[in-house]
Amino acid sequence: MSANELMPFEIVNSQAAPHLIFVCDHASNALPPEYGTLGLGPDAFKRHIAYDIGAADVTRAMASAFAAPAVLATYSRLLIDLNRGADDPTLVMKLSDGAIIPGNAKAGFDEIATRIARYYKPYHDAIEAQIARARTASITPVLVSIHSFTPEWRGAKRPWHIGVLWDHKDGRLALPLMAALRQESDLTVGDNQPYAGELENDCMSQHALAHGFVHVLIEIRQDLIGDGAGARKWADRLVPVLHKALAHLNSSPTKDAPMNETTRTEIEAAAFRRLVAHLQARTDVQNIDLMNLAGFCRNCLGDWFKDAAAERGHDVTKDDARARIYGMPQAEWKARYQKDASPEQKAAFEKAHKNHR
Repeated sequence: MSANELMPFEIVNSQAAPHLIFVCDHASNALPPEYGTLGLGPDAFKRHIAYDIGAADVTRAMASAFAAPAVLATYSRLLIDLNRGADDPTLVMKLSDGAIIPGNAKAGFDEIATRIARYYKPYHDAIEAQIARARTASITPVLVSIHSFTPEWRGAKRPWHIGVLWDHKDGRLALPLMAALRQESDLTVGDNQPYAGELENDCMSQHALAHGFVHVLIEIRQDLIGDGAGARKWADRLVPVLHKALAHLNSSPTKDAPMNETTRTEIEAAAFRRLVAHLQARTDVQNIDLMNLAGFCRNCLGDWFKDAAAERGHDVTKDDARARIYGMPQAEWKARYQKDASPEQKAAFEKAHKNHR
């Protein structure tokens, strides 16, 4: 970064308890000095192609109301779109809503890699840093992403005042939020409108779905939040609605409650323990049988246990990890239960060994 460049992100309430984490991917229409205007006139930077008008003001107001941290982009989506996967072909747009972007026309692999390293990765790392703070404090955070959309698109008026975007894999917050919004009789609420909420590797996919966190993306029509007064009005309106949706999560009956990350981890751990107990009881099932049929064996499970422990800072030896799976040292299990492989088993293994991981 040059001396005149901003950090690629701004953090509001950086030390606030991260029960909620707000993000705003398209908060700014600024560009780093070295990129000039990307060959565009000043009017382009007043449009939605440059940023989500009003979204930053709403994000800051809601973060303040909830005493929550917020991560906001400091550079324009014209430079790089932070709400895309790093391999998305629209990460650096060369044409946006009919506007050619001359400064992006020759952006090849090396230039895009540079923008990822300098602007994209630091922003996403900043979100992960807030998530890490939450984990350290034994908090399972809820992520809320704030965007805005144009009142018209290709000549057609958009009827929605607000849209709730979500991936159908996880509607834990989206569904009660839409229900709460629809109780406001003067609102037209979009369900995955005006955009779909299932964009592969977008911001919520990377930081919420990947971790199993409750989350939602909120889109507000730009003419409603285009000035400070409108943004404050909508933030004030959304705060109690979001409170109501979050309360619904906490009050759901246990048997119907959406599975949070802690519960999911506990269930997966219980399932793993049951698998290990089953394998320990079925000493008649040989490792070569498992490898031939499923491409893994007891040794693999032990190695995966060792790798998972290492990722979390625990040094478990291979022998200790495998003993957890076998229920005894591996050498002892082999002496007791392992049989010589038959020619048929060996032939099947030679045929299928490429699938053994």
